[in-house]
This record gives sequence, structure tokens and C-alpha cells, in this order.
Amino acid sequence: MPKIKVNSVDYNSLIGADFKKVALTRKGVNHHIPIYISAALALIGVLIVSVVLAHSNQSTPATTNIASLKDVSVETIQEPLLRGQQRSIELKLKPVTENTQSQILALRDESIHNQFETLETTENVAAAEPVSKSSDITVVVKKGDTLSSIFSELDIHTELTKILNLGKNARPFKKIYPGQKLHFTFGNDGIEKLELEKSITKSLFLYKDNETFVLEESDRELDKISQIATGNINQSLFLAGQDAGMSDSLIMALAAIFGWDIDFALDIRQGDSFTVMYEELYLDGEKVGDGNIIAAEFINDNRTYRAYRYTDSNAKTEYYSPDGKSMRKPFMRTPVDLARISSHFNLRRKHPILNKIRAHKGVDYAAATGTAIKATGDGKVVHRGNKGGYGKTIILRHGNTYTTLYAHMSKYARKTGVGSRVKQGQIIGYIGSTGLATGPHLHYEFRVNGVHRNPLKVKLPSAKPLPESEMDRFTASIQPLVVQLDAYTQNALVMRDL
Repeated sequence: MPKIKVNSVDYNSLIGADFKKVALTRKGVNHHIPIYISAALALIGVLIVSVVLAHSNQSTPATTNIASLKDVSVETIQEPLLRGQQRSIELKLKPVTENTQSQILALRDESIHNQFETLETTENVAAAEPVSKSSDITVVVKKGDTLSSIFSELDIHTELTKILNLGKNARPFKKIYPGQKLHFTFGNDGIEKLELEKSITKSLFLYKDNETFVLEESDRELDKISQIATGNINQSLFLAGQDAGMSDSLIMALAAIFGWDIDFALDIRQGDSFTVMYEELYLDGEKVGDGNIIAAEFINDNRTYRAYRYTDSNAKTEYYSPDGKSMRKPFMRTPVDLARISSHFNLRRKHPILNKIRAHKGVDYAAATGTAIKATGDGKVVHRGNKGGYGKTIILRHGNTYTTLYAHMSKYARKTGVGSRVKQGQIIGYIGSTGLATGPHLHYEFRVNGVHRNPLKVKLPSAKPLPESEMDRFTASIQPLVVQLDAYTQNALVMRDL
């Protein structure tokens, strides 16, 4: 016979012999389940009365009643059945008050196809509150997301047609990009407002107007605060810049400004120094990034270079030396940012693979595979493909006088086919070790009228200076920066001597 157990106590002896006789038969089990339940409930009643009596002994008779019971719970009574199945009887009791609440007696039997019986007596049952949906949701666009997929995920796809019907005005919503944010504001009739955060300062808003949407654009201004950074180079420009509190992007911008005059892979010396005046950008009192360098000084091998950011009367912005000459030359000195020179221009060099004297008519820049290679000047692609020991190679023609060659690439950049025009600083390929190469590097050649020249020493053409009509305006514009830069550099020298 199955046994009824509560808290590991055998209650069969308490039920009595008569019940045992009935329960011993198969018919008894099938037709006397109500008696079985009544016996169990009787035992539970005994436990409840005990709890009530114990509670009344600790309370004043005049104030004690059954309503003082709170959250009385009774353990589940489980009866082991055949084949590892269980029948559970649960009784949940709530405090008795003047307005009788619902009391539920649930009989769960997982052994009979997950069916159960529920006995319920209810006078006043409070309706469950629906789960409220947030009225504001922000979605960060991920790779592969579209406006349609986002609306489907939010179960608001019916609103999409109204937005797409706006035509070309809704084009930014049709071409969303990873990292952009969509801010939804919901009302009783669906979307009340939708904001596409295109950047930190630019947003596109859609406001519901009856059954359609009205579009507005917003462009917020960033607050700019001037900052100063100074440093002395002991190991590298990057380490010195980081010690001065500069971000990596700011260090690269500094190198780009002076990159036409200084080869940062070869010319940097211990003891070189720099001073940088730049903008920090703030939105709502919080820094969101670094802005432009507005003035800078670099002392390389005891030679001083200065640059000032200036926008001319034609709204063209560039960096100029104090005498009005553009810092941007027709050619950059190096095609790879801050790479290490592994082999110099040498017409009597012994080839490391062929093991014989073979002129090395260029400069090798060692860097990791995949490092970007930049065009050193504006030009036209006249060759792209394998070229013997050079491996994957691109040759650029710059006017009628100059050509540059870039070899051992791992792959080419887009839009660099033969006949394509490229801009100075544009990425044209990536460092590799194709062709005759002992490791990943770029072989770079510079030719003048077809003759190889040492890229590190060849005299490069100068950029045109500002016209005379612009010089007075330029001088007046940079004067405050000249004073500040003089003061900062002088202070840096004093601090360094202490």
C-alpha cells in the first residue's frame, strides 16, 4: 500500500486499520480517493489547530482571532507511486478576514497525462494587472540590422509603411549603420516620436501627426575647450604622447601635420620634444572626444618646426608654417605610419634571398601583415598586379615627373584598379610578404624622370604658399596662437631644466 508521509512521519497508523483494508485492494484505491483526501486533510487540520492554539497562548484572548494568522503555509503531501510518479496535494491558506478571500485547493496529478483538478471557492477575486510596456525604448543598430527587422522585433511593423511613404526624406532611416541609435517613444496609438541618432551632434526626428509623420533635423553644437600637451621623446613618439595625456588619434594627427618634413620612422631622436594646442569636445558637460590641433611645435634634432591651423577667405582649411607656407607638400616622406625601416636605399646591397649583390633601389618598412599603405602623393594607378620578385605591386604616376612603387603587398585596397586616381594619404593596399621577401614589409621606391632616388633624401617639391592678399589676414588670425605657443614652450623648457 502506498504511504502518506508528511515531514517523514508515517501516518498510516493514525488513519486506522479500516482504511488500510480498503486501500489494500486495487478497487479501494480507485474508488476511495475522496476518503484518502479526507484523511489527509484531517491530518492537516490537526496541524493547523495546533498552530492556532500555540499562537493563542502568546496573545491576549480579547484580541486574538484567526485573522491574526499571516501567510500560514503547509508543506506539500507527496505519495510515491509506481514508475517513479508522484501525486501532490497542495493547500494554500490565506488570512481569514471579514471579506472572505479566495481559497484554492489544487490537486495535481502528473501521472495521468498531466491532468489536474482544481477545487476553488471564490467570493471576490481581484483581476491581475497587465504588464506595462515601457514608453521609451532605445535600440543600438547591429551589423545586419534593417529598419524592417528592428520594427518586427519590436512588434510594430504596421508603423513601418507610414515612415517609408515619406519618400526621400526617409532615406536615412532606410540606410542605417551599425552603431547608430534609434530612440522610440510610444503612446496609446503606437509610435509618438522616433529619433535616429546619426552622430553625437546630428539627429533626425519623426513626430506623429494624425495618421502620418512629420520629419525634423537637429544639429547640436559641441563645446570646445583648448588644451595643451607637451612631451619629450626618450623612446618613441607614441610613448611620449601617451605620457603627455594624448589619445592615439591625436598623436597620429600630430605626425600627419609634420609628416612632410619629418620622417617619423627614421628622423626621430632621443631628446626631441613637442608642444600641442588642441581642442577637447564636450556635449552637455561631458567630454565626447578630441577636436582639431590648432597649433603645434616639434623640435627634431635641434631644428624647430611650427604649424598653425588656418581657414582662408575661400573657406579652405590647412596647416601653415609661420611664414604662410603650407605644411602639406606634394609628397609625404613615408607611406606607412610610424613603421620601422628594415632596409635602406643601397645600390651595393647583398640580397638576403638571392645571396648576391643586387642594388636595393628603395626603402623597406617592416610592419605587421595587413598594415595600411598610403599613397604618398596624388596620382594615377598605372600598374596593379604581380611584378616578379616584387610580388603584388602598385605603381603610381604623379604628373609627368614622378612615379612611386609599392611592393610585396598582401592585398590591394578597393578602387585602385589601373586608371584609377588616388589622393595623397589614401589607403591603396596592405603590407604583406608576396614575391621575394623574408617577412612582411613594404618596399617603396621613388623615381624622378624614371631614375631611382633615395626616398629619404630626395628633395621634394614645395607646396604653394598663401597669396600675398591673404597674408595680413593670416598673420592677424594666428597671432594669439603664436603668443600662447611661445609661452607654453618656454614654460616647458624651464620645467625640463629643473
